[in-house]
Amino acid sequence: MRDTHRFSVAPMMDYTDRHFRRLLRLISRRSRLYTEMVTAAAITHAKDVERLLAFHPTEEPLTLQLGGSDPVQLADASRQAKDRGYTDLNLNVGCPSDRVTVGRFGACLMAEPDLVATCVEAMAKATGLPVTVKCRIGIDDQDSQKDLDHFVTTVAGAGCETFVVHARKAWLKGLSPKENREIPPLDYDRVHALKRAHPHLNVVLNGGLKTVAEAVAAIAPRGGPALDGVMLGRAVCDDPYLLAAVDRAIYGDTEPAPSRRDIIDAYLAYAADEFARGARRTQVLRHLTGLFKNCAGARQWRQAVSKAMQSDLPLSHLRETAERVILVEPLAA
Repeated sequence: MRDTHRFSVAPMMDYTDRHFRRLLRLISRRSRLYTEMVTAAAITHAKDVERLLAFHPTEEPLTLQLGGSDPVQLADASRQAKDRGYTDLNLNVGCPSDRVTVGRFGACLMAEPDLVATCVEAMAKATGLPVTVKCRIGIDDQDSQKDLDHFVTTVAGAGCETFVVHARKAWLKGLSPKENREIPPLDYDRVHALKRAHPHLNVVLNGGLKTVAEAVAAIAPRGGPALDGVMLGRAVCDDPYLLAAVDRAIYGDTEPAPSRRDIIDAYLAYAADEFARGARRTQVLRHLTGLFKNCAGARQWRQAVSKAMQSDLPLSHLRETAERVILVEPLAA
C-alpha cells in the first residue's frame, strides 16, 4: 500500500488552488493534497504553464490531477508536470459535468476502459511517475459490479495500482454536477467488494465522508481486507480545521496538532507576502472562512474575513478577531 494515499483531500474545481493547499498543509503534515483538475490541452497550449502548474514544496505530498483523453497530450502534460517537480499524477475519470463530457474526459471515460488504459500507460512511460485514477462506481446504465471490475482490471493492466473510487454512480444525462454529488446513493459496499476482488491494488474510498472519525470507520474491512485510504472533499472546504485530527487518527503521529492561533499567524504572514506579489485578497483570504466552524464565535470570524476580503482592512484586524474568538467557549460537538 502507498501509505501517502491513506488520507487525501479531493481535487475540487475553483477551490483546491495553491492558497487552499497552503492552508491545509499548515493544519496537517501528512494528508495528501490534490490540485484542481488541469486539462492536458490547457497545459499543452498554455502561454504561461507556470501559472497552471505552480506549487510550493511545502504542499507535498501533492498530486496533480489531469483531465483528457488524448494519450499524446496527456504524455506531454505529464512530462511538463514532472519537469516542474510533480512526483504523482492522477487521471480524472470521475467528473460528470457536461463541459467535461463534451471534451471527452471525466466520468464518460468509464465507458472506454481501453482508452483510459492507453492514457495511463502513456503518462507513466513519459515520466516514470506513478499514475492513479479517480473514477465512479459506474455511469448511467453501465453500473454493475462486473462493469466496474472490468474497468479496473483493464486499467490496472496498464500499470495503474491506485484507484480512488467515488462511491456513487454518475448520471451523465439529467443531473448537474452538484446533483451527481448528492442524488445517486452512496454504496460503500461496492468499493469494499472491489478491494476484495483486487487485494493487490490500492483502493481509496471517496464520497459522503464528513469527519475524520467517519474516515477511520470507512477504512475498516467489510468481510474482507481493509481499504487502503479515504478521500474527503466538501467537508474540508466547510471545515478545514477537521484536518487537525488526521495525522494522529490516520497516521498514528504523536506530535500535537497545530492550534488555530498558530495556523492563522502562519497563514496571514503568507497572505501578506502574496499580496505584495499582486495576489487578490479574495482569492487568498476566502479559504479562512470556515476555520472556526462549530465554534461559538464562528459568525464573528466569518464576518471579519468577509470585510478583509472586500477592503484594505489590515490583516492585524483578522488576528485580533481570532484572539477574541479563541477566548469564546467552544460549542459542544
